Amino acid sequence: MNNSLNLVLYNPEIPQNTGNIIRLCHNTGANLHLIKPLGFNFQDNKLRRAHMDYNEGNKPIIHDSFKHFIESEKPKKLYAVDTFGEQNYSDVEYDGTEYFIFGSESSGLPKDVFFDKSITDRIKIPMKEDSRSINLSNSVSIVLYESLRQINFKNL
Repeated sequence: MNNSLNLVLYNPEIPQNTGNIIRLCHNTGANLHLIKPLGFNFQDNKLRRAHMDYNEGNKPIIHDSFKHFIESEKPKKLYAVDTFGEQNYSDVEYDGTEYFIFGSESSGLPKDVFFDKSITDRIKIPMKEDSRSINLSNSVSIVLYESLRQINFKNL
């Protein structure tokens, strides 16, 4: 079992969001997993500008598919974070070994992933009813920092 928090982006599309999350992972010690297809390449100037040089010691782990991710990581606690989640992210007790999977910016998580048997729970960030979603890198930050808060910012 992995002893650190893991952030998983399923089919990320916007390089700046992924770059910001790479930077966030560097600053918090979280691991970043990217599930293909990716909407950019790692030479993209927008990605490079957003993560600056923060990915040097903390490179994302790239998976060819959700199935490949599950087989290689074998997550014990995998939370799907989506606007259709069943409970608020802050109502869950975390121990610092979780994986949080987030969908693409344009379409979220596909139903087969959202309802996959490997998902421990489906969580959401509360927001106004007439809102569609919160920016991906902001959503990742909100959930990551709640989980870090609950474990008293261990390893920071």
